[in-house]
Amino acid sequence: MEERLQKILAGRGVASRRKCEALIVAGRVKVNGQTVTELGFRADPVRDRIELDGKPIKSETLRYVLFHKPKGVITSVTDPQGRKTVIDCIDLKERIYPVGRLDYDTSGLLLLTNDGDLTNRLTHPSFEIEKTYEATVRGLPRQEALESLRKGVLLEDGMTAPAQAKLLRAARRAAGSAVIQLTIHEGRNRQVRRMCEAVGHPALELKRTQFAFLTLGHLQPGKYRLLNDAEVNKLREL
Repeated sequence: MEERLQKILAGRGVASRRKCEALIVAGRVKVNGQTVTELGFRADPVRDRIELDGKPIKSETLRYVLFHKPKGVITSVTDPQGRKTVIDCIDLKERIYPVGRLDYDTSGLLLLTNDGDLTNRLTHPSFEIEKTYEATVRGLPRQEALESLRKGVLLEDGMTAPAQAKLLRAARRAAGSAVIQLTIHEGRNRQVRRMCEAVGHPALELKRTQFAFLTLGHLQPGKYRLLNDAEVNKLREL
């Protein structure tokens, strides 16, 4: 059965579907010896010979990793400054890539996989995948601040979508601060930090505790585990 070329590439762990589209447009992909630059091109993943930069694309075992990212680790495959990346923390022979990102100074749940098609779906805004964070913020937010987060706040790049927000407790380690829980389905740059700042309670610490239905459980910072088949299938159903 023929499929779009970018879907085949993503399914074989080359990269996300969007990046695979860029590879095709750049003329780096051949099918049966012919360079393909059209995004609508379809190929048979079984019968056709598909090459990237002159090398055959082979099927890889698909891997799905749940990682407890510590602060001070880059959500990237490589870093030109030589800082530690999330890939450095995971010992797998397959090439895997982060699903979205967490900032350098943010900790918590991060998914990584070589399933480019699933990555595209989990990060596409139209699917509205929920992500939950615990933010240690300066001061004690009143109901007015929490209600603003629930309705959406105005940032420099526009209004945010309504969020789920609640006060959890006074912070134990930082005097004059509190911990709030915030659930969003958008993925703007440093969005949670900017939302907290916008309501007058800057985030001192930030941790992602949940992605869709997945949680950290007892996984310690710097550790990871492979998702089981049931979890992968449930992600696909989203």
